[in-house]
Amino acid sequence: MAEFLVKLTDERGRTQEQVQAAASADELRLRYTQAGYHVLSVKPRGFAGRQKKAKLETFLVFNQQFLTLVRAGLPILGSLDMLAKSQKNPAFAAQLQNVAERVKQGESISAAFEAQGGFPLIYTVTLLAGERSGNLEEVLGRYLSFQRISLTFRKKLQASLIYPALLISLVFGLFVFLITFVVPQFATLYDQVGTKLPALTLGLLAFGKAAQHYFFYVLPVLVLVGYGLFRWSKSPKGADTIDLIRIKLPVFGSIWLKYQVALFARTLSTLLTGGLPLVPSLETAARSISSSRISRSVFQSVTSVREGKGLSTSLNKTGVFPALSTEMIEVGESTGALPQMLNSVAEFFEEDVQTALTASLALIEPAILIVMGIVVVIILIALYLPIFSLGNASNFQQQH
Repeated sequence: MAEFLVKLTDERGRTQEQVQAAASADELRLRYTQAGYHVLSVKPRGFAGRQKKAKLETFLVFNQQFLTLVRAGLPILGSLDMLAKSQKNPAFAAQLQNVAERVKQGESISAAFEAQGGFPLIYTVTLLAGERSGNLEEVLGRYLSFQRISLTFRKKLQASLIYPALLISLVFGLFVFLITFVVPQFATLYDQVGTKLPALTLGLLAFGKAAQHYFFYVLPVLVLVGYGLFRWSKSPKGADTIDLIRIKLPVFGSIWLKYQVALFARTLSTLLTGGLPLVPSLETAARSISSSRISRSVFQSVTSVREGKGLSTSLNKTGVFPALSTEMIEVGESTGALPQMLNSVAEFFEEDVQTALTASLALIEPAILIVMGIVVVIILIALYLPIFSLGNASNFQQQH
């Protein structure tokens, strides 16, 4: 007998977690299902979370191959064994072998993947929906389509940010080079000359000397501060504060919000299309969102949905979702085509995000170049101003 952590919802849609002992996850899942509960997940206690997450690209390739083999008529267990042996990533191969062993012992494939602790929640829930509906192939195909669209969109966003990030890195690198190497050379030259220097030059030289002397002390401090901020950002309070700052940012805050709304809409649409009820789908979609504020708002809306209120009304009450998204969802509810309308919401906001980001970056890139030019010009003026003064003084002495 082993202990399992069971997450389930009752007939009223209330979510609860329990620790129970059973011979297998499938036995426990069947026990609660027969008692009238909707089982969201069954995980061996203390096991989940220890495995590393598989890379998304590797995971998608595996699922595409897995779907192809199942559609070709190969048994699930044989397909898992074959794909586990062909994996080049040892950690991922070990996970697949463990899944195959669990399936061989009688566990369902959703419970076997869930026990690994390194796979997306939406994936295991999708598999569960496919098993219950008896249409695993179709549900898995929808999941693959969802992930391919999400991955393509994410790569487009990342590609559009590469050039601005490169420009900022070059500006920072050039500034560090001028301050730590060029400025000290001029400081030595002016010390030898012994002439009176302008205030701008004196300020720059003092800053350069301080940077040169304290650089190796400041760098570890910056690393420690960065690490501390990273750890703090992983805490609930830190994640919520950082997410609030992101949403409040001018221009980019709106882009971030729309991106998260699009991700939520597409995730919820995929789960509903797979046959999962609305409340469990909302809870799973909420956990799939990076934005803690939007995730919390979705969880708040779950209470209203359980009470019989519409999804659009519940989301609108949170005050976080854009009005257009809730209006489109309301249309989907009234026409009985909520999953299709959620897909339309996702497509609309993804296109909006891409357009807004392209326009913003088109303005930011020349702004970065202008700032870089101004910084370089100020530094060069501060360094060469005394030389011009010396030249003018020398010409004045020769004339008189």
